[in-house]
Amino acid sequence: MEMLRRSSVFAAEVFDRSPTDKELVSQAKALCRDYIHSRLNRAGIGWSRPEQGVAASGGKLAEVSLVVQWLGDELEYLRPNVYRNVARQLNITVAVEGVVSDAFMAVAADIFSTGVTWGKVVSLYAVAGALAVDCVRHGHPAMVHTIVDCMGEFVRKSLTPWLKKRGGWADITKCVVNTGPTLYSHWLVSAAFAFGHYLKAVVLYLLREK
Repeated sequence: MEMLRRSSVFAAEVFDRSPTDKELVSQAKALCRDYIHSRLNRAGIGWSRPEQGVAASGGKLAEVSLVVQWLGDELEYLRPNVYRNVARQLNITVAVEGVVSDAFMAVAADIFSTGVTWGKVVSLYAVAGALAVDCVRHGHPAMVHTIVDCMGEFVRKSLTPWLKKRGGWADITKCVVNTGPTLYSHWLVSAAFAFGHYLKAVVLYLLREK
C-alpha cells in the first residue's frame, strides 16, 4: 500500500515541468491503477484502493485520471460488448502471466498500428480495466499488477515520444475543454468502433499462433 501511495504522489508531482520518459511511464502506471480500481469497484468486486490514489492526491494528474475514467465510461457505454469479457473474446486463460501479458501487448500494438490518438489511449485503458475485471473474477487478482506493468512497458516503448510532443498526460484534458459536443461524440464513436475491429483482428492472430 505504501509503495502504491508513494508512486502516485511521485507521479503527481512532475506536472510543473517537462516530464522525462521515466516520469511519463510512472504516470501511465498510476493512471492505470486508478482506472482498474474504479472498474473493479464498479463491477462490485471487493478490492481496496491504494491509501492515496491519483484521484485522491489532487493536482493535475488527479484531473487527468478523472478525465481518462470519464472518457472510458463513455467508450464502454457506446460499445459495451467490446469492453466486457475481453479474456473470452481473446480466447485466453487469465491464470498464466505470460498469456495475459502477450495478449495485452498484442491488442495494444494493433490499436496503435495506424497512429496515436487520445481516443486510442483511452481505449487501451478501457481494455486494461476490462481485462483486470476478468482476472479478479476468475480468482487471479495478482494479474492486476501484470496489466499495470504491461501498460507501463507499452507506454515506454511506443508512446513516450508522442506524449512528450504534447507536453505530457495533461494534454488529454484539452480534448474535453476545447472540443464541442458533436466533434467530441464523433471522437469517441470513432475510437470505440476502431477498437472493435482491432479486437477481432487480434483474436484471429492469437488463434493462428496456437
